[in-house]
Amino acid sequence: MPRCQGVSSTSWVGLQGDLQSGCKTGHNTNCSYNFCDERVVLTPTDVNNAFLHEKLREMVYMIQPPGFKDLLKPNHVCRLHKTIYGLKQAPREWYSALKEKILALGFTNSKADSSLFIYNTASVLCFLLVYVDDLIITGSDTVFVSSIVDHLGVAFSLKDMGPLHFFLGMEVIPTTDGLFLSQHKYIHDILCKKNMLGAKEVSTTLSTTTALQLIDGTSSVDITEFRSVLSGLQYLSFTRPDISFAVNKLSQFMHKPTTTHWTVAKRLLRLKHTIYHGIHIQKSCRFNLMTYTDADWAGNNDDHSSTSAYICFLGSNPISWSSKNSGLLPDHPPKRNIEPLQMQLLKLSGYCPYFRNSAYL
Repeated sequence: MPRCQGVSSTSWVGLQGDLQSGCKTGHNTNCSYNFCDERVVLTPTDVNNAFLHEKLREMVYMIQPPGFKDLLKPNHVCRLHKTIYGLKQAPREWYSALKEKILALGFTNSKADSSLFIYNTASVLCFLLVYVDDLIITGSDTVFVSSIVDHLGVAFSLKDMGPLHFFLGMEVIPTTDGLFLSQHKYIHDILCKKNMLGAKEVSTTLSTTTALQLIDGTSSVDITEFRSVLSGLQYLSFTRPDISFAVNKLSQFMHKPTTTHWTVAKRLLRLKHTIYHGIHIQKSCRFNLMTYTDADWAGNNDDHSSTSAYICFLGSNPISWSSKNSGLLPDHPPKRNIEPLQMQLLKLSGYCPYFRNSAYL
């Protein structure tokens, strides 16, 4: 082993996935529905032992694993030729190998999202979304989608886990005119964890009479619990644009939460009557992109910065939204509505080349 080379430790680890919660979910089945006049197929799949497939391009050494030590050479180390779980290079090597295979099949990596791959020809439009070892493939041609799954199955071991119900904690419910994305089970779990299933309901996310600020005269609260709730609410905003502003506002106080901030956080959890709300992705023949954006001016009571927000629709379906502190000070009032629009236009420009001249638009 080279003198300056480091050595990785080793241990045996057991893995188990929670299928019901959707925390580790992959599926390999076809759930198809009509999209305008074309037939679209949705194929989620999961890769077995993703991190154990690929060869290492770097020189990595590991101490001899327990139970396999060479008693004649106890001070020797092992050189790894393939990735293993826990190795920091493993995710990068896996993504590189998967990306290389997908690009070889004719897909193009999206400029707006590195986890999205797009196949666009005059007769076929196909999207492949990657999250670690979970894949979702959707396209206009059932035969083409099946062929992509077969090609990936040759290179990697794919797992059939039944019909698609959960993906990354989100429930996918087929409807007569599309798909409904919901996180009601996720919300229910949070309410159970915080003993708030019986809490009184409210109808708004924030109070219209209480202005949030860093120093409000109330005592500090447990920062760990506050951050735990806020991180859960941030993930919930993936299917709930209506709470994005409130979550962003509370996130500005994660370093020093007070009793007032904690009360407002629990107020969000009291929106129990909206537990079954979500995003309805509807079939549509309209593919026009439309973005709504707005910002206040010096709305932050602590530093007088502005908060900007936008929501973008593809046809009638919301596809992107955000609310954040823009950092603009009150001496720049003309910019308060321009910045969020500029950022969203820049993001959307990464998708536009794949839709231009498409037979489905």
